Amino acid sequence: MARGDTALPVTLDRDSAVPLAVQLADALRESASTGHLRGGDRLPSTRALAGRLGVSRTVTSAAYEQLHAEGWIVGRHGSGTYVTTSPPTPASRRDHLVPDDEPAVDLLVLTPGVPWADGIDRAAWRRAWRAAADTPPLWRAHRRGLPEYRGVIAEHLLRHRGLDAATDSVLATGGTTAAVVELAAAVLRPGQLVAVEEPGYQRAVRAFRAAGLRVAPVPVDSQGLRPDAVPPGVAAVYCSPAHQYPMGSRMSASRRVELVERARSEGFLVVEDDYDGELRYDVAPLPLLASLAPDVVVHLGTTSKILTPTLGAGWMVAPAGVASAILDYRDETGTRPSPAGQRVLVELARHGDLGRHLRRLRRELAERRALLVDALRRERVPVLGDDAGAHLVVPVGSAEQERRRLAEGRRRGLLLDGLARHFDGEPSAHGIAVGYAGCDRDTLRDALGVLVEVLRPARR
Repeated sequence: MARGDTALPVTLDRDSAVPLAVQLADALRESASTGHLRGGDRLPSTRALAGRLGVSRTVTSAAYEQLHAEGWIVGRHGSGTYVTTSPPTPASRRDHLVPDDEPAVDLLVLTPGVPWADGIDRAAWRRAWRAAADTPPLWRAHRRGLPEYRGVIAEHLLRHRGLDAATDSVLATGGTTAAVVELAAAVLRPGQLVAVEEPGYQRAVRAFRAAGLRVAPVPVDSQGLRPDAVPPGVAAVYCSPAHQYPMGSRMSASRRVELVERARSEGFLVVEDDYDGELRYDVAPLPLLASLAPDVVVHLGTTSKILTPTLGAGWMVAPAGVASAILDYRDETGTRPSPAGQRVLVELARHGDLGRHLRRLRRELAERRALLVDALRRERVPVLGDDAGAHLVVPVGSAEQERRRLAEGRRRGLLLDGLARHFDGEPSAHGIAVGYAGCDRDTLRDALGVLVEVLRPARR
């Protein structure tokens, strides 16, 4: 989420009786609470800020120490000081949380990554949980995941993603981020270089860095990640080829071939995040990278976007050496995904409820996307992203325009997402990411007028 050192609107009054350190802490706190500074913004070092303000480093250090104690900022070893994503927020400040956190109750959530949980058939949901509870308690853990769960996932991948994966090659995970954490700890080594999409999934970036890996951002365009921009010497490339997050593009067939050929010739892994690959509405999806090159691709999937994060269940299909390293890591650390969500998914699949939900989900989200795109384009609002997934992107011309639209959306009751927080470095594109799965269709339709007003270009 770091966006580079952020310009700070700080003015210190040297004639005031208030100590300079207190003035500085107050100014930074106000900037964070009003939205000028957002979660993940990197602050200047105490030395650099002291130089900018013409004060001693004692002043800036004291201000940072106070804000750190209050929970507004956090230091990351070897990286810098950052505004936290969840500063202490009494009720009057709740609407300043970033989209990853629980939003204010009076805002309509239109951010990416939120599933259509209300669309899950409640009778099927209750039936699955009751049936899961009827199974005997486990007396030992399954480090690969429950055999019946892995069988369901193998069938799901074949039916919905065209991946012919044997049950034995499927590993259960706790979701995409949990799988990345395991890969970073068990397969990769501290100091190695990992290429990631820019903009991209910043939780994966943080997971790689937490494991001591170096991260190289690679630009994306309308055809997805650019393999020609992947630097030499990488140990892995992390990407979302089916529906790039957050820009919504699909990696072209030629780039898929180019990427896997480079992976084979240079000896690196490709980590394929297929977070919502089941959700495509225009044409059949291109073959998974794991289908093209199972020897160098680690395929990741999750139930959190097609069903709900409640299950905490995902999957990994990986080359034998990678799978073996993951299993050894689980043995050594005693960690493994919880079987509870796995059991529920098995029961949903056993009665055909999983397939019925996916068919209904595709129809519903396709109609919502068409509704939203039509409304935006009627007002000449540009839209980015393939006809897929549960979000789209409206590009804007500058970081300031992005901030203004986010603030205007909040003022008018809409929680939107900006592209800035999806960049690891300085943003090279600006825009608003709009999710359309988290509310019911009538609510979305009622909000269209306000949404279009917030997003449409300024009239001359």
